[in-house]
Amino acid sequence: MSVTNRSRDLDVAREDGSVVTGELVDDNGIDDLAATAAGDTSMVSAGKRIPTAEGANQQSYLRYIFLPVIFLTVALLGGLRLAGVSNDFVFLKPSLFCLIAATILLILFFRAKLIDLHGWFSEDFSFVKNAANAAVMLALFAASTQLFNSLLPERGLPFWVIGFCFFWVLWNNLFAEFDTKKLLRSLGALFGLAFVVKYLVLAYLSEPTEKSWWRAVLEDPVQEAAVALLDLPRFAAGTGYLQFFAVALFLLGLFLLPATTRKTER
Repeated sequence: MSVTNRSRDLDVAREDGSVVTGELVDDNGIDDLAATAAGDTSMVSAGKRIPTAEGANQQSYLRYIFLPVIFLTVALLGGLRLAGVSNDFVFLKPSLFCLIAATILLILFFRAKLIDLHGWFSEDFSFVKNAANAAVMLALFAASTQLFNSLLPERGLPFWVIGFCFFWVLWNNLFAEFDTKKLLRSLGALFGLAFVVKYLVLAYLSEPTEKSWWRAVLEDPVQEAAVALLDLPRFAAGTGYLQFFAVALFLLGLFLLPATTRKTER
């Protein structure tokens, strides 16, 4: 009997005696039905081929190698600064507030189902998989901590003002009626505003100069007064480029992070 491209119902018996009823759409469907009849369901799912072992390996490389590298790079860049005129690298450790804010941020990710807790940790998983998933979560926590370290001013009044804004938004989202899209919009707006304030406005006021202190005061007293009153550290302009790259990498890591590590059938 010849096989046409017209849709028709077809019953295929498995080796265990069960019957698979499907719809034959084209000639390519014969391979799927034959695989089903042979008991090989790894290649068949609702008329589509699900990832093979090679695809699963690629997902494992992405999840357990590429993502930790991204988050650890963010953790490194988030604390780097270029000091003054000399452009020497300076690494600043995160404050306690950064650790608290990162903890609240991860809780919000779990509540928003951006990360399914039961999809990352389960008794059904092996010890190795649970440990590997924990390592990815630790890398995400370190990156989140350094993200706040990157966006918050180092000290003085700006630190407390922007830190209060961060805490207010995170705390409200933690107890308010939850909306995932609203959370992402509020966090995106807050991170963007903090970056602009720190690396455009405050960085302009505290721009390092090779002039003497007296000459700088005489030529631009407003800038020098702002630096003194706000207690702004002087960093080179390249610091902003480093932190922009760190924020972009963090967002990329969140985009690539799967909500669950369970094998789901399509």
